[in-house]
Amino acid sequence: MDLILNRMDYLQVGVTSQKTMKLLPASRHRATQKVVIGDHDGVVMCFGMKKGEAVAVFKTLPGQKIARLELGGVLSTPQEKIFIAAASEIRGFTKRGKQFLSFETNLTESIKAMHISGSDLFLSASYIYNHYCDCKDQHYYLSGDKINDVICLPVERLSRITPVLACQDRVLRVLQGSDVMYEIEVPGPPTVLALHNGNGGDSGEDLLFGTSDGKLGLIQITTSKPVHKWEIQNEKKRGGILCIDSFDIVGDGVKDLLVGRDDGMVEVYSFDNTNEPALRFDQMLSESITSIQGGCVGKDSYDEIVVSTYSGWVTGLTTEPIHKESGPGEELKINQEMQNKISSLKNELEHLQYKVLQERENYQQSSQSSKAKSAVPSFSINDKFTLNKDDASYSLILEVQTSIDNVLIQSDVPVDLLDVDKNSAVVSFSSCDSELNDNFLLATYRCQANTTRLELKIRSIEGQYGTLQAYVTPRIQPKACQVRQYHIKPLSLHQRTHFIDHDRPMNTLTLTGQFSFAEVHSWVVFCLPEVPEKPPAGECVTFYFQNTFLDTQLESIYRKGEGIFKSDNISTISILKDVLSKEATKRKINLNISYEINEISVKHTLKLIHPKLEYQLLLAKKVQLIDALKA
Repeated sequence: MDLILNRMDYLQVGVTSQKTMKLLPASRHRATQKVVIGDHDGVVMCFGMKKGEAVAVFKTLPGQKIARLELGGVLSTPQEKIFIAAASEIRGFTKRGKQFLSFETNLTESIKAMHISGSDLFLSASYIYNHYCDCKDQHYYLSGDKINDVICLPVERLSRITPVLACQDRVLRVLQGSDVMYEIEVPGPPTVLALHNGNGGDSGEDLLFGTSDGKLGLIQITTSKPVHKWEIQNEKKRGGILCIDSFDIVGDGVKDLLVGRDDGMVEVYSFDNTNEPALRFDQMLSESITSIQGGCVGKDSYDEIVVSTYSGWVTGLTTEPIHKESGPGEELKINQEMQNKISSLKNELEHLQYKVLQERENYQQSSQSSKAKSAVPSFSINDKFTLNKDDASYSLILEVQTSIDNVLIQSDVPVDLLDVDKNSAVVSFSSCDSELNDNFLLATYRCQANTTRLELKIRSIEGQYGTLQAYVTPRIQPKACQVRQYHIKPLSLHQRTHFIDHDRPMNTLTLTGQFSFAEVHSWVVFCLPEVPEKPPAGECVTFYFQNTFLDTQLESIYRKGEGIFKSDNISTISILKDVLSKEATKRKINLNISYEINEISVKHTLKLIHPKLEYQLLLAKKVQLIDALKA
């Protein structure tokens, strides 16, 4: 049976963050549910659908940006209390909108992720994790890299508290109290965690994870070690995963996996007899999916997938058929319903047009008055600059809450812009004089109407480092532009990895001198991507890297007064030596530099490069044949 879902747009709120929309529990089986959503304006809105119209249950006043929204309540009862995280504060609301909790955590960083289980509250900021019970501090953990999400295995099923942190360094950290019980390496930076089937699966220990490079997996978190159950690779090169839910949308009695990605893709995976997921349905929306839920919102007895998007749209993909078969009497009733809907939409449109005229007049008056301040309109940009392992290129994704007019890309280092299939914008290049004004690239992307998301691919050259700038101009009046800067690092094509091959012939660069641990760490951050900005805990740290283009590797070990860098590529060692010398000279630190060059490594690296050169040569010959065939 094919799964057919029809799109229904319900309403639009402000810009939303990841995991800020939930469905309140239904009063009875397959009855309509209320939707609750929080946005960047600080507004929490709860609404339900009546006769095809969104009707607000409650709406709070604006405040600080809402980073997370979760449902909670007494364990083993319907979870219908609403909790939001804004800056360093947690607020709680009843399903009617009455505020019953305001808890100031006094965290130095803004809250990024939250999980609620009964009276237990699990919070994480960028690097700090806190566990509270009845608003009293219980446990604390400082992570070595950024925490993207936090979850706890179901306490009511396991009778133990097992929090799990999803960290940027491709690791899930399983905690016990304030200590790490063990670490689980995953294939990409994990962005979202969810309990399998919403309750941890058959064992209560099954945990789903999604990564920023689009991979999906299931791990059983036992008390002693992790058990990897399955993993789905991102073979179709789709976006990173932002949200996951479990809901039986197919109607076969087994909960399906609902997945929302940052390129607007909504996916449904069903489980076969072997408990392996298989893609059952996918649909592309025009902007990133920040939250996904399965339930019933539009009409009784019709299940649907409800999603929220970056710009604040709440959309349903419903099993309710659009074209209903009906007799003559029913047809008349449907026609009357349609006429009423068209009439109400016309009235709403007239009201909005009148409101726009009023606001335009107000703006003209305020901008012309003598006391007028600069009235530049503000708009939100959601951007992501990540290295793709498959083709050794950087993806620059720019998403704006309104339509993009044009994007100007400027770089002070040599970079190549690659073609992107999803990109429908028209690109034009301007000539640059790199010797005169340090401009190596000036390119303008003119977007088609209603484009809110633009994806670019950029290839950098190792050893050449500087800044790439994107000037984003949306279709708003008066014209305004925002600039985003992205650092292209000296070893820009290197990516963090968990292991390296120690049997390869390695060249060694050793630095010694009067420098602190924080100073040498800042140099490594400057040279290499995916290194946390804050120095890790401990006196000595080891990082492994792999070159995504040549498959060479790098090992960096450093402590106060000493840094040892090993690589099978002599070019990597040479780039590090040049950059680290410059950085130390800037800070007037005297460095003692020594090398150990392994001549076998040159032959080894050339062997790695050879297949790529052969491929390029073959490609060049094929291009020549095209010209001959045309003639």
